[in-house]
Amino acid sequence: MARTLEKTRKKIAKKRNGAVEALHEFSRDSKRLRRATVRDQKLEKLASSRSKKEQPLLERATYFQDALKERGTVPLDISTIQTLINDFVHKYDEEHEEVKKTRRPGRPPSAKQDLLEMRIKALLEEQKQGFFVPDLTTEDNVRTFDRWEGSWSYLTTVSWVRVAADKTVKPSSFPPV
Repeated sequence: MARTLEKTRKKIAKKRNGAVEALHEFSRDSKRLRRATVRDQKLEKLASSRSKKEQPLLERATYFQDALKERGTVPLDISTIQTLINDFVHKYDEEHEEVKKTRRPGRPPSAKQDLLEMRIKALLEEQKQGFFVPDLTTEDNVRTFDRWEGSWSYLTTVSWVRVAADKTVKPSSFPPV
């Protein structure tokens, strides 16, 4: 049960000596309970949409943190970062090819295939324009990023950059705009 509804239910039960079930349909208390339920549903919906929006950046940060740990948590040069970016951009290619092969000839692409194509296209476009990654070229930032435990709020302490295809690096802010 959600928090607002729980508190409201408790207050009403206290006022009615524990009998919350014996409410009239249009009473003030039943209206309070409905409002609390709607508010909790709205908050859950907002939280789930926010986590859906944050998930790709968390996956990206996890990927680069794992790659950094494999290389010994030392600052990386731009060409190594570009290789990591290229690997990240093309990580859905195998799955896309597998979905394409399973489709029968003459059939339209499945929803999964469409989503994968959109994701791959967006990643390739971002790679051309400037890929959003943690700054792995400075030792202080590498140390800070290595201590990241998976929370969204900690990522704001890490400095982020955009690395373009022509190896230009531009500082950026988190979360990206």
